[in-house]
Amino acid sequence: MQESGTAKRIPQDLGAGLFLVAVSLIALWQGADLDAGTLREMGPGMLPRGLAGLTGLCGLFVATRPLWSSETQESLAGWSLRGPVLIFGAALFFAYAIRPLGFTVAGPVAIVLAALAGRETRWVEIIVFAIVMTAFCTLLFRVALGLPIPVAPWLLDY
Repeated sequence: MQESGTAKRIPQDLGAGLFLVAVSLIALWQGADLDAGTLREMGPGMLPRGLAGLTGLCGLFVATRPLWSSETQESLAGWSLRGPVLIFGAALFFAYAIRPLGFTVAGPVAIVLAALAGRETRWVEIIVFAIVMTAFCTLLFRVALGLPIPVAPWLLDY
């Protein structure tokens, strides 16, 4: 539909709500093989389905808000691919680097890659955050929970 030579813009709430509904549907699809169990004996699929359902309901609420709200809605602005690509790239890097490089390398590098998604990166804060988070996650997952996460196989074979 055209309005005086320009295309009608999509409200931000509609775009955000549809995104949440899409995430919810993908989560429901991916968790369809998991047994939900019952409320007395919960299965591994109960929590993912519940969270996906709540996310979908929130998405429907947000998406329909422009229809019943009298507030003026901002239009969905253009955005660059830099953020999503770098965040997704950081997650992929971590997934592929955790076994050969270990958590001590894959963790901080993934954090730094994700930080590049923002335009106002403060390098000292990012480096400190990466070191602190890596130490915390190593203590949490390896020491406290006893999970077999490779810490530094290239150095300690551990």
